[in-house]
Amino acid sequence: MLGKDSAHGIGTSAALAAYTTDRGTAPAQRARHGFFRPRGRSAQIQLLHQLIDQVAAYDTSVLITGESGTGKELVARNIHELSARKNAPFVPVNCGAIPPELIESELFGHEKGAFTGAITARKGRFEMAEGGTLFLDEIGDMDLAMQVKLLRVLQERCFERVGSNQTRDCNVRIIAATHQNLESCIADGQFREDLFYRLSVFPIETPSLRERLEDLPELVSHLASRTAHQGRPLVRFSKAAIDTLAANEWPGNVRELANLIERLAITQPSGLIDVDDLPARYRGATYSCMDTAAGSTPTVSNGPVLPADGIDLKNYLRTIETELIRQALGECNGVVARAARMLQVRRTTLVEKMRKYDMRATD
Repeated sequence: MLGKDSAHGIGTSAALAAYTTDRGTAPAQRARHGFFRPRGRSAQIQLLHQLIDQVAAYDTSVLITGESGTGKELVARNIHELSARKNAPFVPVNCGAIPPELIESELFGHEKGAFTGAITARKGRFEMAEGGTLFLDEIGDMDLAMQVKLLRVLQERCFERVGSNQTRDCNVRIIAATHQNLESCIADGQFREDLFYRLSVFPIETPSLRERLEDLPELVSHLASRTAHQGRPLVRFSKAAIDTLAANEWPGNVRELANLIERLAITQPSGLIDVDDLPARYRGATYSCMDTAAGSTPTVSNGPVLPADGIDLKNYLRTIETELIRQALGECNGVVARAARMLQVRRTTLVEKMRKYDMRATD
């Protein structure tokens, strides 16, 4: 956190557009209409909303963690729009996309002649975000030398442009985000522990899509509407198609889902999307289409077989998930951290699932 007061949202990324609502509202009004609000009614999203609302009114530094495509920038914008800084700039910086030799100039600006090619003076992102919020995305990719300089700014609340000895005060709130495990990066000597504690005063973790598949129908409907608003055909999905999508892992999360719907709007402009219309990778590796014209039923080989009268997919997947969690806990003598590693999920994710399914480590 640096200083206090206001900010306005500027533009939206692909992941941001995948989540937002109320397309027609003016920027200053979007927050109150939920424009920057993560979509969904799952317990994970309700908790996310609660954390956003708790921290928004304060200038506390926030560290947002989570997988790529889960909407970390959206959460940052939502915090900004609900804060007293909402009428000042929201300035995002992707730390992983800027070469190490240029990031200092990008953040702090430079004076004319500071280095080869600096033909004019230039403001940095800290100056651009004055009075508002600076969003440092992929902070885990920042090199150690720059981490030291950033830590000084967080402590001193001032900086100098490259090539200048004039100290400039700054009034900027810092929100950082990363898909990396920064505590592991600290252990590996790739991230400064003191900077980590400066940034993570209020940590927020964005849930993956596979952790909140109950939100999938709402997300699909919303994303299809947004795609149509952008000039592409409006597509609708059959229940069977939705259930099939729910069986996927979604490594790219909501961003991947948004890209799929945009693709289907182009390739299947007729309207209704059924299982056969989905790309092969989303139908499952073992799914094979039979001759639907002959009235036959899609079947699964080398795996579970879909009953002729259908299946309650949600309960089926719940049963599988709870059984695997129970087995992992048993193998690890009830130690949740070890069970989480066995299941290749975060400990907090496993704890949330155990709470959801009313399970205890001794189950």
